[in-house]
Amino acid sequence: MSAITPDVVAQHGLSEDEYQRVLNALGREPNLVELGIFSVMWSEHCSYKSSRLHLKKLPTEAPWVICGPGENAGVIDIGDGQAAIFKMESHNHPSYIEPYQGAATGVGGILRDVFTMGARPVANANALRFGRPEHPKMQHLVKGVVAGIGGYGNCVGVPTVAGETNFHPAYDGNILVNAMTVGVADADKIFYSAATGVGNPIVYVGSKTGRDGIHGATMASADFEEDAEAKRPTVQVGDPFTEKLLIEACLELMATDAIVAIQDMGAAGLTSSSVEMATNGKAGIRLDMNKVPCREEGMTPYEMMLSESQERMLMVLKPGKEEMAQAIFEKWELDFAVIGEVTDTRHMVLEFDGEVVCDIPLGPLAADAPEYDRPYLSREDYAAWAKIAPMSERPDTQDVGEDLLKLLASPNLASKGWISQQYDSQVGADTLQTGGDAGVVRVHGTKKALAISTDCTPRYVHADPYEGGKQAVAEAYRNLCAVGARPLAITNCLNFANPQRPEIMAQLVHALDGMGAACRLLDFPIVSGNVSLYNESKATGGGSAILPTPAIGGVGLIDDYDRMMTMPFKQDGEAIYLIRAESWATPDPERSHLGKSLWLDVVHGRDEGRTPPTDLTVEKNAGQIVLQLIADGLVSAVHDVSDGGLAVALAEMAMAGGIGAEVEWHRDYTQAQWWFGEDQGRYIVTVPDTEALNKALAKGTENAETASIGFRRIGRTGGDTLFGKTIAELRAAHTRFFREWMES
Repeated sequence: MSAITPDVVAQHGLSEDEYQRVLNALGREPNLVELGIFSVMWSEHCSYKSSRLHLKKLPTEAPWVICGPGENAGVIDIGDGQAAIFKMESHNHPSYIEPYQGAATGVGGILRDVFTMGARPVANANALRFGRPEHPKMQHLVKGVVAGIGGYGNCVGVPTVAGETNFHPAYDGNILVNAMTVGVADADKIFYSAATGVGNPIVYVGSKTGRDGIHGATMASADFEEDAEAKRPTVQVGDPFTEKLLIEACLELMATDAIVAIQDMGAAGLTSSSVEMATNGKAGIRLDMNKVPCREEGMTPYEMMLSESQERMLMVLKPGKEEMAQAIFEKWELDFAVIGEVTDTRHMVLEFDGEVVCDIPLGPLAADAPEYDRPYLSREDYAAWAKIAPMSERPDTQDVGEDLLKLLASPNLASKGWISQQYDSQVGADTLQTGGDAGVVRVHGTKKALAISTDCTPRYVHADPYEGGKQAVAEAYRNLCAVGARPLAITNCLNFANPQRPEIMAQLVHALDGMGAACRLLDFPIVSGNVSLYNESKATGGGSAILPTPAIGGVGLIDDYDRMMTMPFKQDGEAIYLIRAESWATPDPERSHLGKSLWLDVVHGRDEGRTPPTDLTVEKNAGQIVLQLIADGLVSAVHDVSDGGLAVALAEMAMAGGIGAEVEWHRDYTQAQWWFGEDQGRYIVTVPDTEALNKALAKGTENAETASIGFRRIGRTGGDTLFGKTIAELRAAHTRFFREWMES
């Protein structure tokens, strides 16, 4: 076996201090198998060593939370003895290296996180960030990632119902691929990962183990050098058809009483799954590596333990249930092997060819893994470092319609139909809505529906991580309210650059503080998530860091899907109202935020100003009012106002409904501020019966929450134009970017 030299230690991503901790934990020098296991378990991807300290501050509990962070996915009560199980994870580095397989296995991995807890997956979502469209590699990356997501999700039979895609030069050398899955299970049949019962058999099921993905977790915990292509062997290879068989086999076995614990083999493969199961059960584990099903000749214990081959699970079964379980997995044409047993040693012991090749105490591997309180800048020092230019002067628009066409044709606001059309959004026949503020899927066999949204505005987070973190959560809350769903909980995927840089660590810490503040006030706890650090690349020349991107995946519940709301204008002659903070009744141009707006960037080529502040009380009150208006049947369309401001939101409603509108601006603001400012906490609603609305509002003025929110009538639906442009012109601009880019 190879000698453990300083070079070997460095190749495994361990610092000198961390290697000394390994020596102290073992009381001796590790062999190569043991070093590899420490390497992956102490990687940023598995241990969260730079973020764990700050993640503990987040709110994770509520009466409807059944299981928060710490398991494979979060679990919330959705009534009638049912639970929703969901999580979001990253597959960023693999998707840059090999976009199809990187994205495909990202979808496969998050599906396993959900069904390993006993849930049938019912919906997928994603959040994608790419670099400049003109970058020579970007078209290849976009095509590969989209094909990978569609290829895997479509084949496994889970609809993709929501997502977002953005472009920015900061992602040129390090794209982001965040995948989310939501599943439904019986609340009394949730499966957890704690291995218990000394002597209970440990069973390997699924696909055979190969050499793909070895050191994938370590690779995902480092920034890119110029040799990104050389890392291609660390990318896993997925098979969605096998995953479908694995889902059905696992759910069939879960219907029996055979399973004690179950864990998917995700990052770090057999290593992380076995360590986590034993640690969570306060037990030990012994594995016979000769019994691991392998698809390649001569695989070593090192390769078996570090492989991230896909479509594999690890289980602890009750004694005597092995034969029954084996029959199920063989029926589904999957591998099944008893490879070990639960012990009481609190050690991981691996045997191969009759010899012990690994004996590690579990404490140092997991619970006692390194945890760093890395230096970070204060909010004031960060602002000084970021050098966010104040608004030098506030331009006005010369032609709202022309500016709107430019915005709709820009990559970040252009129609993503080219992407969504490659995803099967209808498989399963329970999808109720896609393409709106949130995707909505029916809870099969009930009147309930789950709403799903993914949100983040990285340019806001970069300018002010605290306000940007708040805004990401608040926008997810708004998107769920806009479809009539009661927001219940979120998952997240925290994508940041190198945490050893104090300015990057400041982005993470302050964004988490903002997210936590929003979750507390909105009663919107965080029940699962993922941290992806070192998202930067030297391959682009100069070491570029991504924009801080704490992607939020929100889940809400609609009690009766007949009350679900959509955003298209429904018919001519309906009143259009803007819902906003009542304090705006006294105009304050400073509040109408052109700073950091897409209009300022796209139309004027300027990146200036501060992040729009998010008033969480306004967000909560406005959301509750919107939900009440929907429940009372007083509105026919709802859409939140976000990127591009009021004009873009109106255009999206008009294009979706094929109906124009006559609208007016608040003359105490410039037209640019009114139509393109990106103030938070706002919704557009259409009202068929204004008299009924006025009666409801008159009653509501007695309520302090209602009184704090203003309703301003800004126009009426009708015709086929908006801002002097026909619906056809708007749609042509909206669909131009992807049509022309993909044909170029």
